[in-house]
Amino acid sequence: MKEIKLPEIALVLLVGPSSAGKSTFARKYFSVTEVISSDYCRALVSDDENDLSATGDAFEVLNFLAAKRLKRGKLTVIDALNLHKDDRAKLVQLAKDNYALAAAIVLDTPIRKLQERHELRTDRNFGRQVIEKHYDMYRRTLKSIKREGFGYTYVVDPEEELRIVRQPLWNNKREETGPFDIIGDVHGCFDELQELLTKLGYTLSSGADGRYHVQAPAGRKAIFLGDLTDRGPKSPEVLRLVMDMVSSGTALCIRGNHDDKLLRYLQGKNVSLAHGLEKTVQQLASASEAFKAEVRDFLDSLIAHYVLDEGKLVVAHAGLPEEMHGRAAAAVRAFCLYGETTGEVDEFGLPVRHDWAKGYRGKAMVVYGHTPVPGIDWLNNTLNIDTGCVFGGKLTALRYPERETISVESQAVYAEPVRPVLPEPTEESAALQPEDDMLDVRLVREKYIVETGIGKRVIVREENAVAALEVMSRFAIDPKWLVYLPPTMSPPETSALPEYLEHPLEVFAYYRKHGVRQLICEEKHMGSRAVAIVCKDPEVAVKRFGMQYPAPGIIYTRTGRRFFTDMATEAAFLEVLQKALTAADFWDGFGTDWVCLDGELLPWSSKAKDLIVNQYAAVGASASNSLVRAAEVLQQALARGLEVSGMLESVKDRSEAIDKYITSYHHYTSETEGIEGMSFAPFHILATEGKVHANQPHTWHMEQISNICSQDEHYLLMTSHRLVDLEDEASVSATVNWWTELTAGGGEGMVVKPLDFVPTFRDRLIQPAMKCRGSEYLRIIYGPEYDLGGNLERLKQRHVKAKRELALQEFALGLESLERFVRQEPLRRVHECVFGVLALESESVDPRL
Repeated sequence: MKEIKLPEIALVLLVGPSSAGKSTFARKYFSVTEVISSDYCRALVSDDENDLSATGDAFEVLNFLAAKRLKRGKLTVIDALNLHKDDRAKLVQLAKDNYALAAAIVLDTPIRKLQERHELRTDRNFGRQVIEKHYDMYRRTLKSIKREGFGYTYVVDPEEELRIVRQPLWNNKREETGPFDIIGDVHGCFDELQELLTKLGYTLSSGADGRYHVQAPAGRKAIFLGDLTDRGPKSPEVLRLVMDMVSSGTALCIRGNHDDKLLRYLQGKNVSLAHGLEKTVQQLASASEAFKAEVRDFLDSLIAHYVLDEGKLVVAHAGLPEEMHGRAAAAVRAFCLYGETTGEVDEFGLPVRHDWAKGYRGKAMVVYGHTPVPGIDWLNNTLNIDTGCVFGGKLTALRYPERETISVESQAVYAEPVRPVLPEPTEESAALQPEDDMLDVRLVREKYIVETGIGKRVIVREENAVAALEVMSRFAIDPKWLVYLPPTMSPPETSALPEYLEHPLEVFAYYRKHGVRQLICEEKHMGSRAVAIVCKDPEVAVKRFGMQYPAPGIIYTRTGRRFFTDMATEAAFLEVLQKALTAADFWDGFGTDWVCLDGELLPWSSKAKDLIVNQYAAVGASASNSLVRAAEVLQQALARGLEVSGMLESVKDRSEAIDKYITSYHHYTSETEGIEGMSFAPFHILATEGKVHANQPHTWHMEQISNICSQDEHYLLMTSHRLVDLEDEASVSATVNWWTELTAGGGEGMVVKPLDFVPTFRDRLIQPAMKCRGSEYLRIIYGPEYDLGGNLERLKQRHVKAKRELALQEFALGLESLERFVRQEPLRRVHECVFGVLALESESVDPRL
């Protein structure tokens, strides 16, 4: 059976006269979605596939659809005559424009059979002379098509049984997930390469045959970014070592421009012996012909780039824009080898290179070299690790996925660069590049999707994004600090008990239904949610967060606004936190110089004083006074014999409700002066350098926080909590009693959480926390009379489904933003998630929640 091999990303032209069987062939060997028919496009625009006047419009549609598929990396088949050379040239160019290969499958059908088929067709309204004309064009096509730029050309009998083989592109190594050690341009620096490999944990030995035997650290593999040779003192030794590592499977290697030039020299082509190639040729002069042949074959086998780890990592010698990832066109190969130039020449006579990384917005991490840089700087999820070893700099490797760089110093200056390498950046200038800070404006012009690490897919709609932009641009803190926003929290279903809106039994029922047995119940403080980022020393703000000036950290609200308007008060509270963390040996214990804490700042009046005075106190005072006056008038009316006893009873009930209302909000008010009278109750250690602590149970968080809070019990408050076993009735009953006593004494209620920070049931995320509030606290939320006159019954008709989904989405976004920050991804990637939380806050949910 004849095989037709096609690359996985390609534009395939079916070529042949009318009635050659192209559509039948397409249906037999390709899926419906892969085939774009010119006849179908003609019918789309004119309702008649035989309307030749619609041909121009039809091919505009065909080209548009083909371009969209190719852009997405989909194999695309064009079912059309494709007999005109100019038409084929346009389609070949379309493939090139989308960095795809072009293939032609020519259907070889005798003219007699064409005519017989045509006579039997009822869907064609032209005569036999057209078939004869098509056949003449087909004969001319056979003479030229192999010179027209097609990477693959097949002439087949459509009635013969064929097998279509889809070939993965050579650069597709998505199945290789690492971990990797990616090594920058070596340029013949063999001694430094040996030292670097040893530092990375590889063991090297050489046999009697001169070949190297390299053992990699468990599970790891080296990746060489090309430019193995030229300028340095031991290019043959580097080649020998890298070839042996690739041959044994301990390394991958891609081609650099210097490798490409050496290959052309070894193939006998006319190349200029310059830019260090002359040294390599000199060093190879004493090598055997067998070795040089082996080098030639090895370099010839190298490809320009690899896509690895399910598309999360791309390695290319000179870098690669997103639209070229995983493609095999000549333009892609050229970019990988040489990068892109502006067409200008600098004062040293060298081409000025276009900095493609500034505009990079792809999801894959791109690691590259080619242009020596003095220091390592992440820019838009790209990293150049050519640190100029051959010029007296360093030889550098990147550990992936750890994002850790390892370097060794050059032992000598082996070559002088034509263009001087700039001085190594200072700590201040090594902060995040400006482009990393920019949130893509497209996020507010259209909906966008965030794929989170815990498997929750979040869609942020355009109308919500616009509302979030208003908050983030006008009110939020410096965005460099804004690495996390806390999620909303869902209440339980309404209580079956007549006097309660919320009760622990409904919370327990939810978790029992979702397979959770062990819970932690934490007292819910009536304070203001606060995120505290605390730095070990002020310089960390510059080095890690990219701030312009040193700072001890920041404390901000759940909407990203600065908690304290007075900077002195903020600095004083941050000092309290920093001292407590230091006393608890937190910095050394966690191997970090910063921490992100989630908690509550008390009292509520410290942040919400205006709200309390202008809303709650005003309502309480006016209602109390008016009801007292109403009661006096009704008493007088009753004394005169008027039947107002029912009204008087109602006023008394309402007066009692107002008194309870005033008592409720008074629980959460107290005077503060600076930080005096304030306390912070942390409940999550969210993240430290290199780690998001979502893998730790809530009991671990409480233990760590207890150690911190014990260092300063004046300003830090340990949250009261208890564990409950849902299969132990005594445990459940004791917890309900605890909640009842807590809320009866003026407490807000409790937050109930599974012990796992990220709880799942049947592989799906369930509520990570639920709030259960007491009756008197709910009086503040819903109004003084919420439990009078049927109001409670109406409130019980609330629906929690939308609120719960919102809570899950915001929780997933919050963790994802921290993960991205900890991985040192571009700040714009972090802000996609933070921005998403703000956007979801404008979603419409039941106001009774």
